[in-house]
Amino acid sequence: MSGQKELEFKGYAMTDPSAWSNLTVVPFQPKNFGPEDVEVAITHCGVCGSDLHTLTGGWGQANLPVIVGHEIVGKVTRVGEKVKDIKVGDRVGVGAQVGSCLKCRACNDNYENYCPGMIHTYNHQYPDGVKTQGGYSTGIRAHERFVFPIPDKLESRYAASMLCAGVTVFSPLKAYGCGPGKKVGVIGIGGLGHYAVLFAKAMGAEVWAFTRGTSKAEDVKKMGADHVVDTNVDGYWKDLQMTFDIIISTVDHFPAGVSLRNILSMLYVHGKYITVGLPDVDEPLPSIHPFDITANGCLIGGSHVGSKEDMMEMLQLAADKGIKPWIQELPMKEAGKALEGVKAGKVRYRYVLQQDIAPVA
Repeated sequence: MSGQKELEFKGYAMTDPSAWSNLTVVPFQPKNFGPEDVEVAITHCGVCGSDLHTLTGGWGQANLPVIVGHEIVGKVTRVGEKVKDIKVGDRVGVGAQVGSCLKCRACNDNYENYCPGMIHTYNHQYPDGVKTQGGYSTGIRAHERFVFPIPDKLESRYAASMLCAGVTVFSPLKAYGCGPGKKVGVIGIGGLGHYAVLFAKAMGAEVWAFTRGTSKAEDVKKMGADHVVDTNVDGYWKDLQMTFDIIISTVDHFPAGVSLRNILSMLYVHGKYITVGLPDVDEPLPSIHPFDITANGCLIGGSHVGSKEDMMEMLQLAADKGIKPWIQELPMKEAGKALEGVKAGKVRYRYVLQQDIAPVA
């Protein structure tokens, strides 16, 4: 670090839950730097639905002050002496997880994203008690396993939202065999859903997009969807029974009267219904009966972000295929505006913030 200015850690924080979108710049203590850690000066951060759920209290009370953001891209400013594949000056990303135990069966099997001892990027804490703070800030430190080199062909503004939204849908698509000859349904065309369409198509599947109304129909066709289904039409599922190998549901709010039985009936034998939308804690999935899953032997599951293996494979696919998410860019000082846009359902399809507290050279 000789001759290099030390990174000052500051970020846009919520300090008053009654004014959750009114974020103010505060200094914070970063992770205590270890031999396998990487320090990153942040240039971009995507705005995720998780940020909104955390700030509004939908997932429980936040530990104040809290700086959200876990779709982070920036430039490496420091590496620990045991870090192997990352060097100062590299362009890297950090997603929704910054640590795990690195010892358990899940970690040893490259499922560190399911480690019982995982450490979330914000509103959590390290074993030594230091609070984790997220990417609406100048910098972050993380263990090298949770820092991901960005391919040269992939612009930072496009890579940012892949680090949560992208990998959250890519991981189950990969795990359950998305590819040529497969039929994939995507329910809910927002930030996650638009990525599911982009990646499923890039992986070679035939893709159906399910969306309420027709306002997004032309957009999803341009993203690569082969078919668009309006779920406001009565009985929309009837002609699609026993069709899909995989259904990815990004829904984080089910309107009254929605039946999972009808959705599950669209799965082929042993088809997978994978939910990646995470509603507020008081909004469970609609109820099901065992009869609903025996007719086709379908399986219901979830997925949590992705491993480093998933992340690197996804980023390389995006670089190789020229995948570009549909984003709206704003300076980080307008994070509150972006969050309000997410809450109102106005975003098309992901906000990306440009860090403006201490621009990175």
